[in-house]
Amino acid sequence: MPTEADENENVNWRSDSDVSADVTRGERFAELFEERIRKPAIVAWADRRTRIGLLILGVYLGMALIAVFDLYRAPSTNQATQLAGPFQSWDYPLGTTMSGVDLLSLIIHSTPDILLMIIAGSVWATGVAVLVGTLAGYKGGAVDRVLMSVSDVVMAIPGLPLVIILAVTFNPKNPIILGILININYWAGLGRSLRSQVLTIREDSYVEASRTMGVSTPRILQKDIIPNLMPYVTVNFVFAARYVVFASIGLFFLGVLPYSAQNWGVTLNYAYSGGALFTWEAAHWLIFPMIAIMGLSLGLILLGQGMDRVFNPRVRTRLAESSESTKTKTDAAMTEDH
Repeated sequence: MPTEADENENVNWRSDSDVSADVTRGERFAELFEERIRKPAIVAWADRRTRIGLLILGVYLGMALIAVFDLYRAPSTNQATQLAGPFQSWDYPLGTTMSGVDLLSLIIHSTPDILLMIIAGSVWATGVAVLVGTLAGYKGGAVDRVLMSVSDVVMAIPGLPLVIILAVTFNPKNPIILGILININYWAGLGRSLRSQVLTIREDSYVEASRTMGVSTPRILQKDIIPNLMPYVTVNFVFAARYVVFASIGLFFLGVLPYSAQNWGVTLNYAYSGGALFTWEAAHWLIFPMIAIMGLSLGLILLGQGMDRVFNPRVRTRLAESSESTKTKTDAAMTEDH
């Protein structure tokens, strides 16, 4: 029969085991946070391009939030004097249009739909490309032939005419659908490029080792292959975002997409129709939407260039070696001082 002391000892052993399990679980989360969030954030923040890009994109995100929560007046006609010049009044800092609409309100209230289109179109293009490229390159055989045949057919269709036909046919008004529609076949070329890189990566020793140990295909793709593709994917994500910006604004400017929501392309169309291209008094009507477009594109480019440091193993290795060298020199200097 177990004594009371034995029962207390068992209880204490279980308590120590539970505490050990909790500590182990906490350490696991701490390690995951360190490797997946903190270290990549430090590496990215060390690049000045990342900081500038995030600052620029933060401005556009702030504009979108202002529009969503109605923190700045919505654009409407006859808000002020027609074609008021910029920087002449704090009430209308960027001036007004020929209809007396506050130009700043037009730019701010166009931002949410623009950002939604960018996110939807970029995620669609890069997501489908990564899925198609990695599966085709890793699996090979019939899967490769089928996926690449589909990609070749999609690549053979001219992108802009296809978008125009689909836009006229379906007349989409949701910005998320518009973003996907604009990048409807952007994934094909990127998918084929990723497939070429996967063909090389799958022959590496660590991938062969995982395959030999019976690791599942999804886990091999997630742990061994896709991380090596991330620098290329990141750059193309930015390219896809820029394409959505320029294509959507161009299509709105040409009148192909419906004028159901405020857009910088719509503003440019009205400015051009109002003679802003030919008269200095109306030039601000054309200039400030163009500055907004170029600023967003610049922010995306800088962020993409800075994020290359996060996903590029060579860059991270150099930074780690530099950090280790600096630490060694510091320790040596402290030893000499003592």
